Order: sequence, then C-alpha cells, then structure tokens
Amino acid sequence: MIKLLTTPWMTSLVSVLIYLGAMVMFWKTPPLPKPAPEVVSTGKRLGPSWDFINPEADQLMAELKTEKAALSKKEQDLSDLAVRLQAEQAEMNLVTQSVRQLQVDFDQNVLRIGVEETANLKKLAKVYANMDPASAAKIIQEMDDVGIIKIMVFMKDTETAVVLEAMAKMGQTQAKRAAALSDRLRLASFRNSTPSPK
Repeated sequence: MIKLLTTPWMTSLVSVLIYLGAMVMFWKTPPLPKPAPEVVSTGKRLGPSWDFINPEADQLMAELKTEKAALSKKEQDLSDLAVRLQAEQAEMNLVTQSVRQLQVDFDQNVLRIGVEETANLKKLAKVYANMDPASAAKIIQEMDDVGIIKIMVFMKDTETAVVLEAMAKMGQTQAKRAAALSDRLRLASFRNSTPSPK
C-alpha cells in the first residue's frame, strides 16, 4: 500500500482531491450584479421609490406652488382692502360728525314752528299787532328771542316793522337786539303739514 500511495499518479490524484476540497470549502458565490434601472414600456423606472421621476407628481407640485402664490396674493389684497375700508370708515365717521354738527348749527339758527303752536301764536300776534308799538316793544323786550320770533312770524310785515322800530328807539342794546331778531326772523320756517283754510 505504501507502494501504491507513492506512485506518481496517486500523488496527482490526492493533489487534485485536496485542491477540489479546498475549493469547495472556501468557495463564496459572488453576489449577483444589480441590474441597472431600466425604463419599462409604461414609462416607470424600476428601483427604489425615491429614485422615481413622476411627471404627474411634478405637475401637481407646480400647480400647488401656483395656487399657494395666488392665495398669498389674495390674502395680501384682502389685507390691503381691510386697511382701505378702515380708512374710508374713519373718513365716513368724520363726514357724519360734520353733518351732525352742521345740523345742530342749522337747528340753532333756524327757528321752526310746529303746527300745534300755531293757534296760540296767531292769537298772540294779533294781540301785539293791535297794541301801541311802544307798549308792544316794552313787553316783547322782556321775552326770549325764540318766543319773539315765533310771534312775529304770524304778524304782518308792517306790524313787525313798527314793533322793531319801537325796540330800536329804546337804546343801543335794544337796537342790536332788534337787528338780531330781524336776522333770525329771516331764517324762521313754519312747518304746516295741512293747508290753512281760506
């Protein structure tokens, strides 16, 4: 047997067996190479999801950016409109206050006579018209200006003239008052909703 083992062909056979055994023991299969991502006929790439290029998603992103810009512009426009409305509201308040003040001033300067006062004022006007102008002036000078104007509205122009003339003759103060009464008499208005009987 030693003879058999020492033969050259046996040595070659053992060497081949050792070689094959070592090869099997240490053999590692190399990993298969990853195929390059290819575009399939549908237009989608193979590979991880983050590598995908999707034209629909890109279009949606572009539309979202456009809508966001439009919303920002609308929000800015609304903000500008709110500021403008506040300014116009402040201006309207100023105008309203001015109109109210003008109305108050007008009401102070213009005397209005209501329908309910008419009967009594006509009687008083008739009484003062029938009096001596100097006596009427003495009585009238003790009244307030509004009461005098209300009575003089119902007096004839000639009757009013003689009473004012008598007041003017009573001194400088009464002359000024007669002038003021004349001016206010010009602004007096009589509101009569029903026509007077003839």
